[in-house]
Amino acid sequence: MKKYILIGVLCISSAAFAQVDDDMPDTRNKRDAYAKMGQKELKADLAVFTIAGIDESVGKLALDKVSPASFTATSMRFEGMNIKAAITTAPFDAAKHKLDYDEKYLVKIDRKTYYGGYGKVPGTQIGSISFIMDKDTVVIPPAAYADLYNLNLTYKDKKGNERTMNAVYFSKDKRTVYFYVFCKDGTGSYEVTWIIQDKKYLRRVLDYGIM
Repeated sequence: MKKYILIGVLCISSAAFAQVDDDMPDTRNKRDAYAKMGQKELKADLAVFTIAGIDESVGKLALDKVSPASFTATSMRFEGMNIKAAITTAPFDAAKHKLDYDEKYLVKIDRKTYYGGYGKVPGTQIGSISFIMDKDTVVIPPAAYADLYNLNLTYKDKKGNERTMNAVYFSKDKRTVYFYVFCKDGTGSYEVTWIIQDKKYLRRVLDYGIM
Protein backbone atom coordinates (compact mmCIF):
# COMPACT_ATOMS: atom_id res chain seq x y z
CA MET A 1 0.00 0.00 0.00
CA LYS A 2 2.81 2.42 0.85
CA LYS A 3 4.28 1.90 -2.60
CA TYR A 4 1.03 2.93 -4.28
CA ILE A 5 0.63 5.99 -2.06
CA LEU A 6 4.16 7.18 -2.78
CA ILE A 7 3.75 6.76 -6.52
CA GLY A 8 0.48 8.70 -6.34
CA VAL A 9 2.27 11.57 -4.62
CA LEU A 10 4.98 11.54 -7.27
CA CYS A 11 2.43 11.59 -10.08
CA ILE A 12 0.70 14.60 -8.59
CA SER A 13 3.94 16.51 -8.07
CA SER A 14 5.03 15.66 -11.63
CA ALA A 15 2.14 17.57 -13.17
CA ALA A 16 4.16 20.78 -13.41
CA PHE A 17 6.92 19.10 -15.38
CA ALA A 18 7.13 19.41 -19.17
CA GLN A 19 6.75 16.24 -21.19
CA VAL A 20 8.52 15.05 -24.32
CA ASP A 21 7.25 16.86 -27.44
CA ASP A 22 5.14 14.69 -29.72
CA ASP A 23 7.32 15.63 -32.70
CA MET A 24 10.59 14.76 -30.98
CA PRO A 25 12.39 11.76 -32.54
CA ASP A 26 13.06 9.14 -29.88
CA THR A 27 16.17 6.98 -30.25
CA ARG A 28 15.90 5.49 -26.78
CA ASN A 29 15.26 1.77 -26.57
CA LYS A 30 13.78 -0.68 -24.08
CA ARG A 31 16.50 -3.31 -24.38
CA ASP A 32 17.16 -3.20 -20.63
CA ALA A 33 13.50 -2.84 -19.63
CA TYR A 34 11.88 -4.82 -16.84
CA ALA A 35 9.29 -6.22 -19.26
CA LYS A 36 12.01 -7.78 -21.41
CA MET A 37 13.69 -9.69 -18.58
CA GLY A 38 13.79 -13.44 -18.92
CA GLN A 39 15.36 -14.23 -15.54
CA LYS A 40 12.28 -15.05 -13.47
CA GLU A 41 13.87 -14.97 -10.02
CA LEU A 42 15.47 -11.59 -10.62
CA LYS A 43 12.29 -10.24 -12.16
CA ALA A 44 10.26 -11.38 -9.15
CA ASP A 45 12.59 -9.50 -6.82
CA LEU A 46 12.49 -6.36 -8.98
CA ALA A 47 8.70 -6.37 -8.91
CA VAL A 48 8.85 -5.72 -5.17
CA PHE A 49 10.39 -2.26 -5.47
CA THR A 50 10.42 -0.99 -9.06
CA ILE A 51 7.71 1.15 -10.60
CA ALA A 52 7.89 -0.82 -13.85
CA GLY A 53 7.09 -4.01 -11.96
CA ILE A 54 4.27 -2.65 -9.84
CA ASP A 55 1.57 -4.65 -11.64
CA GLU A 56 3.35 -7.87 -10.65
CA SER A 57 4.13 -6.85 -7.06
CA VAL A 58 0.86 -7.99 -5.49
CA GLY A 59 1.40 -10.76 -2.96
CA LYS A 60 5.19 -10.54 -3.01
CA LEU A 61 7.05 -10.17 0.28
CA ALA A 62 9.25 -7.18 0.94
CA LEU A 63 13.00 -7.58 0.54
CA ASP A 64 15.58 -6.56 3.10
CA LYS A 65 16.99 -3.17 2.19
CA VAL A 66 19.48 -0.50 3.14
CA SER A 67 18.15 3.05 2.93
CA PRO A 68 20.50 5.99 2.35
CA ALA A 69 22.63 6.92 5.35
CA SER A 70 22.82 10.43 3.93
CA PHE A 71 21.65 12.13 0.77
CA THR A 72 21.39 15.37 -1.16
CA ALA A 73 20.18 16.08 -4.68
CA THR A 74 23.71 15.39 -5.98
CA SER A 75 25.13 12.67 -3.72
CA MET A 76 23.97 9.67 -1.79
CA ARG A 77 25.63 7.18 0.56
CA PHE A 78 24.47 3.76 1.79
CA GLU A 79 25.92 1.73 4.63
CA GLY A 80 24.61 -1.42 6.32
CA MET A 81 24.27 -5.20 6.00
CA ASN A 82 27.96 -5.51 5.02
CA ILE A 83 27.73 -3.07 2.12
CA LYS A 84 28.93 0.45 1.49
CA ALA A 85 27.76 2.22 -1.62
CA ALA A 86 27.76 5.76 -2.94
CA ILE A 87 26.73 7.70 -6.03
CA THR A 88 27.43 11.30 -7.01
CA THR A 89 26.59 13.55 -9.91
CA ALA A 90 28.79 16.11 -11.64
CA PRO A 91 28.23 18.96 -14.13
CA PHE A 92 27.96 17.93 -17.77
CA ASP A 93 30.58 19.57 -19.99
CA ALA A 94 29.19 19.59 -23.52
CA ALA A 95 32.60 20.52 -24.95
CA LYS A 96 33.94 17.09 -23.95
CA HIS A 97 31.25 15.14 -25.78
CA LYS A 98 29.99 14.61 -29.30
CA LEU A 99 26.39 15.77 -29.58
CA ASP A 100 24.15 14.51 -32.40
CA TYR A 101 21.01 16.46 -33.26
CA ASP A 102 17.90 15.67 -35.29
CA GLU A 103 16.91 19.18 -36.31
CA LYS A 104 16.57 21.04 -32.99
CA TYR A 105 16.53 17.99 -30.73
CA LEU A 106 19.55 16.32 -29.16
CA VAL A 107 19.15 12.57 -29.74
CA LYS A 108 22.59 11.07 -29.03
CA ILE A 109 25.59 11.80 -26.87
CA ASP A 110 28.90 10.24 -27.91
CA ARG A 111 26.96 8.37 -30.64
CA LYS A 112 24.71 6.67 -28.08
CA THR A 113 21.13 7.31 -27.13
CA TYR A 114 20.73 8.60 -23.62
CA TYR A 115 18.30 8.97 -20.72
CA GLY A 116 17.48 12.03 -18.62
CA GLY A 117 16.64 15.44 -20.08
CA TYR A 118 16.13 13.78 -23.45
CA GLY A 119 16.11 16.16 -26.41
CA LYS A 120 18.21 18.82 -24.70
CA VAL A 121 21.78 19.15 -23.49
CA PRO A 122 21.79 17.70 -19.95
CA GLY A 123 22.99 19.65 -16.98
CA THR A 124 24.59 16.79 -15.06
CA GLN A 125 26.06 13.34 -15.49
CA ILE A 126 27.01 10.60 -13.05
CA GLY A 127 30.33 11.54 -11.47
CA SER A 128 31.05 8.33 -9.59
CA ILE A 129 29.57 5.06 -8.36
CA SER A 130 31.16 2.86 -5.74
CA PHE A 131 30.01 -0.41 -4.20
CA ILE A 132 31.81 -2.43 -1.52
CA MET A 133 30.46 -5.72 -0.18
CA ASP A 134 32.18 -7.58 2.65
CA LYS A 135 35.24 -5.38 2.00
CA ASP A 136 35.33 -6.52 -1.65
CA THR A 137 35.01 -3.79 -4.26
CA VAL A 138 32.40 -4.48 -6.92
CA VAL A 139 33.13 -2.60 -10.13
CA ILE A 140 30.07 -1.23 -11.89
CA PRO A 141 31.37 -0.59 -15.43
CA PRO A 142 31.00 2.88 -16.96
CA ALA A 143 28.92 1.38 -19.78
CA ALA A 144 26.23 0.68 -17.16
CA TYR A 145 25.75 4.38 -16.37
CA ALA A 146 27.54 6.52 -18.98
CA ASP A 147 24.24 7.14 -20.84
CA LEU A 148 22.36 8.35 -17.75
CA TYR A 149 22.01 12.11 -17.29
CA ASN A 150 20.18 14.66 -15.16
CA LEU A 151 20.09 12.09 -12.37
CA ASN A 152 17.99 13.75 -9.67
CA LEU A 153 18.67 11.64 -6.59
CA THR A 154 15.88 13.29 -4.60
CA TYR A 155 12.49 14.85 -5.15
CA LYS A 156 10.30 17.29 -3.19
CA ASP A 157 7.05 16.16 -1.65
CA LYS A 158 3.96 18.38 -1.56
CA LYS A 159 5.22 20.06 1.61
CA GLY A 160 8.59 20.84 0.04
CA ASN A 161 10.52 18.21 2.01
CA GLU A 162 13.37 16.44 0.22
CA ARG A 163 12.69 12.74 -0.27
CA THR A 164 14.24 9.77 -2.05
CA MET A 165 13.03 6.37 -3.25
CA ASN A 166 16.55 5.03 -3.67
CA ALA A 167 17.79 1.98 -1.76
CA VAL A 168 19.90 -1.16 -1.89
CA TYR A 169 17.84 -4.38 -1.79
CA PHE A 170 18.82 -7.98 -1.06
CA SER A 171 17.44 -11.24 -2.42
CA LYS A 172 16.22 -13.75 0.15
CA ASP A 173 19.44 -15.79 -0.07
CA LYS A 174 21.53 -12.58 -0.02
CA ARG A 175 23.47 -13.67 -3.14
CA THR A 176 21.93 -10.96 -5.26
CA VAL A 177 21.98 -7.26 -4.45
CA TYR A 178 19.95 -4.58 -6.25
CA PHE A 179 21.24 -1.00 -6.29
CA TYR A 180 18.09 0.97 -7.14
CA VAL A 181 17.93 4.63 -8.22
CA PHE A 182 14.84 6.57 -9.27
CA CYS A 183 15.18 9.82 -11.22
CA LYS A 184 12.29 12.25 -11.48
CA ASP A 185 12.91 13.90 -14.83
CA GLY A 186 10.99 16.53 -16.77
CA THR A 187 10.91 14.45 -19.96
CA GLY A 188 9.60 11.32 -18.26
CA SER A 189 11.17 9.92 -15.11
CA TYR A 190 13.41 6.88 -15.29
CA GLU A 191 14.57 4.20 -12.88
CA VAL A 192 17.68 2.05 -13.02
CA THR A 193 18.70 -0.98 -11.00
CA TRP A 194 22.27 -2.27 -11.09
CA ILE A 195 22.24 -5.97 -10.21
CA ILE A 196 25.17 -7.53 -8.37
CA GLN A 197 25.34 -11.29 -7.93
CA ASP A 198 27.99 -13.17 -5.98
CA LYS A 199 29.89 -9.89 -5.62
CA LYS A 200 30.10 -9.34 -9.37
CA TYR A 201 28.19 -6.90 -11.54
CA LEU A 202 25.59 -8.80 -13.56
CA ARG A 203 23.44 -6.33 -15.52
CA ARG A 204 21.20 -3.30 -15.27
CA VAL A 205 17.44 -2.92 -15.62
CA LEU A 206 16.28 0.44 -16.97
CA ASP A 207 12.83 1.83 -17.59
CA TYR A 208 12.02 5.38 -18.69
CA GLY A 209 8.93 7.52 -19.21
CA ILE A 210 7.36 5.82 -16.21
CA MET A 211 5.81 8.87 -14.53
